Amino acid sequence: MNEAAQNKILDEKLNLKKEFTPPTFEEWKSKVEAELKGASYDKKLITKTYEGIDLKPIYTKSDIENLELSDELPGFTNYVRGTKASGYLGKSWEIAQEIPYADAEELNAALKNDLSRGQTSININLDEATKLGQDADYAETEKVGEGGLSVSGLKSLERVFDGIDITKYPIHVDAGITSIPFLILFNAFLKKKKINIKKLSGSIHADPIGYLAERGTLPVSFDFAFDKMRLSVEWTNKNASGFKTIGVSGMPYNNAGATAVQELAFVISTAVEYLNQMKERNVDLISAAESMRFTFGVGPFYFMEVAKFRAARVMWSKVLEQFGVAEKNRKMFIHAKTALNNQTVYDPYVNMLRTTTEAFSAVVGGVDSIHTNPFNESFCLPDTFSRRIARNTQVILNEESNLSKLIDPAGGSYFVEKLTYDLLNEAWKLFKEIESKGGIVEALKSGFVQSIISEVTSNKNKDIAKRKSVVVGVNMYANTKEEKIKPILLNKEEFKKKRAEYLQKYRVEGDNKKNSAILEKLQKLSDTNNDIIEIGIEAAFEGATIGEISQSARANRGEEVKINKLIKFRTGELFESLRDACENYKIKTGAKPKIFLATMGPVKQFKGRADFSRGFFEAGGFDVEYPNGFATTDEAVTAAINSKANAVVICSTDETYPELVPPIIKGIKEINKEMSVILAGYPKEQVEEHKKSGVDDFIFLGCDAYSIVKKIIDNVQC
Repeated sequence: MNEAAQNKILDEKLNLKKEFTPPTFEEWKSKVEAELKGASYDKKLITKTYEGIDLKPIYTKSDIENLELSDELPGFTNYVRGTKASGYLGKSWEIAQEIPYADAEELNAALKNDLSRGQTSININLDEATKLGQDADYAETEKVGEGGLSVSGLKSLERVFDGIDITKYPIHVDAGITSIPFLILFNAFLKKKKINIKKLSGSIHADPIGYLAERGTLPVSFDFAFDKMRLSVEWTNKNASGFKTIGVSGMPYNNAGATAVQELAFVISTAVEYLNQMKERNVDLISAAESMRFTFGVGPFYFMEVAKFRAARVMWSKVLEQFGVAEKNRKMFIHAKTALNNQTVYDPYVNMLRTTTEAFSAVVGGVDSIHTNPFNESFCLPDTFSRRIARNTQVILNEESNLSKLIDPAGGSYFVEKLTYDLLNEAWKLFKEIESKGGIVEALKSGFVQSIISEVTSNKNKDIAKRKSVVVGVNMYANTKEEKIKPILLNKEEFKKKRAEYLQKYRVEGDNKKNSAILEKLQKLSDTNNDIIEIGIEAAFEGATIGEISQSARANRGEEVKINKLIKFRTGELFESLRDACENYKIKTGAKPKIFLATMGPVKQFKGRADFSRGFFEAGGFDVEYPNGFATTDEAVTAAINSKANAVVICSTDETYPELVPPIIKGIKEINKEMSVILAGYPKEQVEEHKKSGVDDFIFLGCDAYSIVKKIIDNVQC
């Protein structure tokens, strides 16, 4: 009997639909409500999000039946399911790790190591001085080496790329305000090495709006920045079509704590502003659109992040459709960076787990390149070990989890498809609101963007303070035995001195003929506009530095733009500040502030609340003394006083508190009036009586843990 015949017989004998009738949603819900025993279905099973989207406990086919995007295929129409029909099968995502080393030789060594061990593209962040177009010897010390590579001239690039075949890897460079100076220097380097730029791909991108949002100051006018953007787009379109020169980054907003809805709206509004500015300058819209490299942060809510990348592609496609761009030209290149806003300084190895889930969601969301944060990136320079773990996270997702062998694995999921649609709608509403205010620049100038992000971070901080939002290793499950990792930091004064000495020597070592040639080229650069890239390449080839090129190319740069910058947000900061205060107290006094648990009665009477109390105060950085239990209040008082603790927590049951609390407080306060007394639990009917007895605070699930702990720390004067 063949397989088909066997299957037919099986179908006839085993009809699952007949044997097990699928329940309707209403039947399922009524069953659930019965199990809830009167508790609210909405309160118990509907999950609220910071995006304003309510998540249901179950999704069915009916949730996506009428969705516009549900029938789309990968690589077509609005690209909700990815920009390629084959997904990652033909080409996997780029493993595009940033290596934020300031010194060219150090970066070169790290690049050689990492490219030979799984990294698949070169991703360079320039330091603040270089982004501002300043040579190290003329820049502020704090800006030299800050955030990335210090570059001045051709020799800097020669040292960075020494021994690396750059034709094998995409190259990405975040150039800051304008891509022109670095584009000039890079092309001069290629000319010297006789490398055809047409053989290369990647991006040398500038994002002046993102720069302004993050730093609060743009040192040139927007007209100047957009004029230079036009030049870079037109030049690369003609000479280096494999390179993108417009950056559109959501990182300033993501790092400030924005929701997925907000990040989407801000990014798309920025892209629309760039499109409009290029259109005003008669740039071909297809060229402008294809010159954009989008960057998004990746947060901790796995499915929301998957939906965010899917929604981003749809929004961009819809926008370009309105600009009259054909479907085939509406694809979006997305670079994803795992979030810094949920990286912690304490218990930093947990950051590896956070980064893994974030990278996973970026892959499932179909991005084009990914940077996974080294676990120590939020507080120091990454070392070889942390870079390896971060890089290997992607290698494992690709080569061991085989995620590159799937095409849109989230496609068809009722939950993901509906979440994508809901996220898209909410982001589109906010995008239209921003446009009604004059666009993203005006929204930043007016403080609208800053205000709505601040509302979100305020709500996030409230949830973190109450431990409703758990930050593992920080506000919950703190490791009190850990020692903070000694950070590897750049000595900026020494580094600037080294760079300045090198540059000053470089400036005087050339002969008069060579120096005259440089001055002649730079003068031409000051007198022209449209040909600055070609003339700049000649000047750089003669030996001009990036600072000299930038200054000469900045004639008529206009007035700087200022706004209230976005404030960076990190989920661990609240409780880390408490831990730091306790650590500093230990340095001054030899011991951390202490909490004493007055555990009353047998183990079963106090253990639940004592365990809760220990975790509660350890998250704040306290040493917690946890006795075995006291038979009498006098024993508890004596032990509490002898412990020399800064606060006492009474741990027992609601039923025993009326007879235990008054004598314990009386006994403690008679000897030490300064010692705080806290009650574990919140017996509503007894609260007022306990307050009269002298209870200073109550700790329970949902209380403001941060404020209670901070009050004790302030009293101790840590």
